[in-house]
Amino acid sequence: MPPTLRPRGEVTRGTTAPNRLRRVDRWIAATQARPLRSHPRPLAVDLGYGASPVTTFELYTRLRAVASNLEVVGIEIDPGRVAAGRELLARSAGPAVAGLSFRRGGFELPVPRPPVLVRAFNVLRQYGEPAAWQAWDDLTERLDPSGVLVEGTCDEIGRRAVWATLTPDGPRTITFAAHLPTLERPSTLAERLPKTLIHRNVPGEPVHDLLAAFDRCWATAAPHSAFGPRARWIEAVTLLARTHPVLTRPPYGGRTRWRLGEVTLPWTAVAPY
Repeated sequence: MPPTLRPRGEVTRGTTAPNRLRRVDRWIAATQARPLRSHPRPLAVDLGYGASPVTTFELYTRLRAVASNLEVVGIEIDPGRVAAGRELLARSAGPAVAGLSFRRGGFELPVPRPPVLVRAFNVLRQYGEPAAWQAWDDLTERLDPSGVLVEGTCDEIGRRAVWATLTPDGPRTITFAAHLPTLERPSTLAERLPKTLIHRNVPGEPVHDLLAAFDRCWATAAPHSAFGPRARWIEAVTLLARTHPVLTRPPYGGRTRWRLGEVTLPWTAVAPY
């Protein structure tokens, strides 16, 4: 990057922890394996990985299991965080980390070619809604034509998460994911909505109506708790699918994904009015 150009964006709080992003990584590996494998030179970006590069290393390991020629670039605005990533990479040097690198940058994505995947997690929480929409536009404009942006938020230990996927044509899906034994009700996931939606969780907006309906299904499914929280979640999602466009077929839906405490819907189900 020329020295006269500053990275686009703001430095995040940097909070991170091992396995914090396991849920979304697992989902990406399951749903994006085919496009990652089919691309001749797949490149993935971990944008805004925080004070520790551990989640970038985890993304690399998990996605390399499904696309062995994948390159991963961790991007951070803070030079100290980039240095930490490079230092850890130097200590881990060898075939086990071939294709992994760290660079200073922001929304301009200073990478050698358009990425097939951008994961931006817990990056936009500090932005206002208009700026978040603009960030979505900036990032999707830089994707490979077959690429996807996965943008979302999770709690500090990764037990609650919500993420959206976007292609160069705009938003495509939204996924709600939870650690089911500690889930009180689905609407508690509202705290993790993408910044483009979190202020729209008010009566009359689609995302509010969806979460209210999900809570009703959760209450109706309470008798299934006798078989464990997983059984209750599956029943609640099955009931929700009767009134909302829940994705029910692989790779995005079906019992295999629901058993993991996930549910994915098309973006149109929550798109703001």
